Amino acid sequence: MRKQIAAANWKMNCTFQQGEKLLDEILGAEIPLADHQLTIFAVPFPYLLMTRSEVEEEWNYNVAAQNCHHKKSGAYTGEVSAEMLHSMNIRYCVVGHSERREYNQETNAMLADKVNLCFENFITPIFCCGEPLNIREAGTQNDFVSAQLKESLFHLGADKIKTIIIAYEPIWAIGTGKTATTEQAQEIHQYLRSVLAAQYGDVVANEIPILYGGSVKANNAKELFSCPDVDGGLVGGASLVAAEFIEIIKALK
Repeated sequence: MRKQIAAANWKMNCTFQQGEKLLDEILGAEIPLADHQLTIFAVPFPYLLMTRSEVEEEWNYNVAAQNCHHKKSGAYTGEVSAEMLHSMNIRYCVVGHSERREYNQETNAMLADKVNLCFENFITPIFCCGEPLNIREAGTQNDFVSAQLKESLFHLGADKIKTIIIAYEPIWAIGTGKTATTEQAQEIHQYLRSVLAAQYGDVVANEIPILYGGSVKANNAKELFSCPDVDGGLVGGASLVAAEFIEIIKALK
């Protein structure tokens, strides 16, 4: 069975002390994870070592950075490289979140460079794709997300692509309270998998977890995760509330 993943994206939230408390509450629930299940906390850079320390004794709980720079090193004040993350034993990194695409003008070509640097440093990318409202309303979301995959990932060989995690974000549903219906979620996830299959074959495509990332909450997680091609969620606001995220983890299939 494909990995089923509950990934928390804290974004720019929580003080250090609040983050410690949140992790303690979630881990204190002692949710047993099966071999195919994984919980990942994508936390701000200053909290990476603290979070790694909190989860390192837990089975199938891990930590991710929220970003890395698209250059290996250099005069980029305030940036963090994939090599730095590797030196801290960080094994996952979010790449291409819609907020970074919008606010930091990250292009598909830049994200291809980030993906390469992650793999060079033994870091699994959590690659984000998804369409804004105007694209969805125009009905061209399939072409839009397909281009994101092709331009940022299709230079990879099958050995690498099959280890990646993809997170589909309907940008129109992030932080808005709107959520894609289960039918919409399954439809676009199935389409993404078909795009991967056309390039790499069904066997490889069926190994890649595709997470849903649009206003996942405790009250809709089980229904969303029940879709055949939805392999968990990249969770924003609900991951900052221990009781909510605990139920989301429990909803993994």
